[in-house]
Amino acid sequence: MDNKNSYLYNFKGHYLQRQFAKIEILEAIEDFEIRDDDVFIITYPKSGKTFWTQQILSLIYFEGHRNRTENITTALRAPFVEYNNHNVDHSKRPSPRFFTSHLQYNLVPKGLKNQKAKVLYVYRNPKDILVSFFYFTNWLAILKPSDTLDHFMEKFLDGKVEANCWFDHIRGWYERRNDFNIMFMCYEDMKKDLRSSVLKICKFLAKSLSEEDLDSVVRQAEFQNMKCDPLANYKNIIKYKVGIRNDEGNFLRKGTIGDWKHHLTVAQNERFDRIFKRNMRDFPLKFIWDINEE
Repeated sequence: MDNKNSYLYNFKGHYLQRQFAKIEILEAIEDFEIRDDDVFIITYPKSGKTFWTQQILSLIYFEGHRNRTENITTALRAPFVEYNNHNVDHSKRPSPRFFTSHLQYNLVPKGLKNQKAKVLYVYRNPKDILVSFFYFTNWLAILKPSDTLDHFMEKFLDGKVEANCWFDHIRGWYERRNDFNIMFMCYEDMKKDLRSSVLKICKFLAKSLSEEDLDSVVRQAEFQNMKCDPLANYKNIIKYKVGIRNDEGNFLRKGTIGDWKHHLTVAQNERFDRIFKRNMRDFPLKFIWDINEE
């Protein structure tokens, strides 16, 4: 999987997108200098709109982002620490700084363990991740497409995708939660009650918003509004700088809960359930599999 012809790059057992991986950046991450007011968004790929969380934090922190007086994309406000595609000198960025990452817990900057900088881990039910990841992989030109969902499901369960095995990723971060100043947010909870979720995030970040500003954050962070916002939607970046296979896909595809029901066969679903129960036995975080669940 780490050969030069692969679309993935293996760094210390962690798979990244080869096109964007730079060994000098990856090797420097461990000693990356962390500030006390840094905020890290940690997700597994396609875990409920990483870029949605970037947008929410940008709206919470920056008045210029809320009132659209600043023309800064969320890609620049919260760059991926493991890629740094824009060659930003992070030491010169003003505080507070946001970072995004799909890294496993053991590969992030060791300074994050001082429990002062904050980590927001957004997770999602893995069946919807599987489906979203499958369509995204087939749409993005730099990723290796799968002929069928069944084929991709094998790679997903084996951890032969970017960020490796979902089960290991979420369990690793949760089991080491006491090493970090971390809060776990459920994507489905955010979808069902965005306002309450924004308030929860604000409390964790010790940020206070007026009712007017809170209304503005919630309104602009709604999925359909964000889908039309060029500062928050990566579609043009993906299309013109990364490359896509066709115009039928979308960077922000559906954002729904329970879309897996329209894609997984009965046999696939039963197999996934068996593997989930085996790997997530006694795991305390809740998962929401259907929009109608309480």
